[in-house]
Amino acid sequence: MNIQPIVTHHFVKSEDLNHHGTLFAGRTAEWFVEAGLMSAAVYLPPENIVCVKIHGMNFRRPIPLGAVVELVSRAVLAGRTSVVSHIRLTLQGEEVLDGFITFVNVGKDGRPAPHGLTLEASTPEEQALQERAGSLPRD
Repeated sequence: MNIQPIVTHHFVKSEDLNHHGTLFAGRTAEWFVEAGLMSAAVYLPPENIVCVKIHGMNFRRPIPLGAVVELVSRAVLAGRTSVVSHIRLTLQGEEVLDGFITFVNVGKDGRPAPHGLTLEASTPEEQALQERAGSLPRD
């Protein structure tokens, strides 16, 4: 299957801020995981998807109150039972954060189950993301 980007937006409100008055990393993590889940749910039933690892959220600068952030998520690599999604957060076109999340497809018993999914990169950017995802530690 082709890789399909999912785009979401969030408005940074006062309840999203940390003690410095900028976007709280915990709220960002919530949005990050949610965006990654949506990209995996394009291909698999959401009730079968569980998050097993966040492979980093690398912030490049703080995000202020009132900002509208865009998250672009893509499921970029499929294993036998896993799916790795890449999430990029931008503010006014500037990349502020990116990282990967590994999800696992589970059966009714909660154990990993094969999903039969194959993801095909069709652009150089998607190929680069697949290569990065393939080199992530699998511990």
